Amino acid sequence: MKKYSFLTIFVIFLFNCSQNKQKTNGKSISLIKSDVNLLLNNWHKAAADADFNGYFEKMDSISVYIGTDATENWTKKQFQNFSKPYFEKGKAWSFKTLKRNIYVSKLQEVVWFDELLDTWMGTCRGSGVLEKNKDTWKIKHYVLSVPIPNDDINDVIAVKKKNDSILLNTLMK
Repeated sequence: MKKYSFLTIFVIFLFNCSQNKQKTNGKSISLIKSDVNLLLNNWHKAAADADFNGYFEKMDSISVYIGTDATENWTKKQFQNFSKPYFEKGKAWSFKTLKRNIYVSKLQEVVWFDELLDTWMGTCRGSGVLEKNKDTWKIKHYVLSVPIPNDDINDVIAVKKKNDSILLNTLMK
């Protein structure tokens, strides 16, 4: 009987330690998703408001931005250089989120997401990865793409074939 009581107390002790560790290691998943959602909404708003610093401070120093054109695979610095004239004119771009899915890693230090956006190009898809450094989330990787309806893909392929050889020649230089 003593062994059984000791085992029960030991299991309860381990369970309580485990519970306390989960509480002190990080926020709940819903709070993390809320923080990330707010960051991404503010990121898109900074672009719409042509707030250069507000936009780029949300990106990590080694982040990558991949745009809709096959040549648009930029480091943060390259993307800043490309974007600066748009921000300086007071009109960058405006992406309104239609739907967003956010996923949190087991250790709660990495988040990835996908989103549907209303843009000047029509509906676009964004996806990305954020990493937590101390208490701050930073965008590490972002991909903007234009979804093509399956019924229209053959028309798009025909247009792409005309441009693919030019692109390949450019990439090979």
